[in-house]
Amino acid sequence: MEAREPEAFPIYDPLDVDLVVKVLSHTAFSPFFTFFIPVFYYFQGSRWPSPVLVLSVGYYVAVSAFWFLKWYSRLYRNQGSLFFGHSSLDWDEQIVVVTGGSSGIGELIANTLAVRNVTVVVLDVNPIVTENYNICYYKCDVSKWEEVEAVSRQIVEELGHPTILVNNAGVVQGKRLLDLTPEDIQQTFGVNTLAHFWTLKAFLPEMIKHNQGHIVNVASVAGYVGMAQMTDYCASKAALISLHESLRYELDHQYRAPGVRTTLLVAGHVLTRLFSTIRVSQSWAYRFFVPSIPPVAIAKAVIAALDEQHSRVIYIPFYAHFVPFLQLCPSFVRDFAQWLSGCDYAMEEFVKVSGRRPEEGPVSDVKTVRSKDA
Repeated sequence: MEAREPEAFPIYDPLDVDLVVKVLSHTAFSPFFTFFIPVFYYFQGSRWPSPVLVLSVGYYVAVSAFWFLKWYSRLYRNQGSLFFGHSSLDWDEQIVVVTGGSSGIGELIANTLAVRNVTVVVLDVNPIVTENYNICYYKCDVSKWEEVEAVSRQIVEELGHPTILVNNAGVVQGKRLLDLTPEDIQQTFGVNTLAHFWTLKAFLPEMIKHNQGHIVNVASVAGYVGMAQMTDYCASKAALISLHESLRYELDHQYRAPGVRTTLLVAGHVLTRLFSTIRVSQSWAYRFFVPSIPPVAIAKAVIAALDEQHSRVIYIPFYAHFVPFLQLCPSFVRDFAQWLSGCDYAMEEFVKVSGRRPEEGPVSDVKTVRSKDA
């Protein structure tokens, strides 16, 4: 096992289980594709109740039923109707707040949305380096309520009320439990968990008032399973997942604001600077079934979710769908999965690095600055 650099991922889709699933979902498991299988056999001379025709029709019905139930469940929950959807999102009217938006996934999301002529607000302790004029940077430690409250008032006064909130900021210490200092633990929970409470308290009331908006919380598979040298990180992400689920039911049943969408993104290992020094297996089987994810894949998933305007949980890559069910497995199955992934040894050579690039220079003391002038 060896460390994998975040810059080492290809610009094309690698051959892994996610690509296979993507291809199968558009072919063998697609209702459109499977419709033509019994038609093909019919024109080849098969007649009912020929076994091959019965099987092909049954397969088509099963595939169609699966996709119908999946989409009906999502559409009915999000718009109350299978046929009458909401209007498309007017990006020109959106104000998007991205925490931790100066590097990694947040930086990609901010710059991609800015290209769509969206007003993007970046909250970070470090300034974002960009040429997009419609990105506004506000220096803010999101783990501190006083700073979030003050900056939120400034944002509302200068730009208006945010309509989309992407809680992306995160830190990792990579230490064993007894090596963690109280300051380490406070920082991890402050950024990974408490910051979500502070930004929600600051920006959610106006969304509830208009019954419109979107909250995106970036979580991790580490919120479902424990890993060595990640006790604080796993616990903080588990708390975030519970926060997200509770928030969804409060919006639906307490605040009566189902129009405020919530998206939880549960990601595996992402090729960012935050985890650039961890060790992952370089074997073909591991990279096929447990692929690392380029940051652009996360950014695309978040923006697609905003476009859809649906409340949902996104698991990426494919194996992340099965991680929540490990708790239901016998202990030997769980132990085998833990050994197979090597996650208990991945952090042995971990070195904590800043999300900022070394060439960015010192942090600006300017509280608020248009990115074009930063």
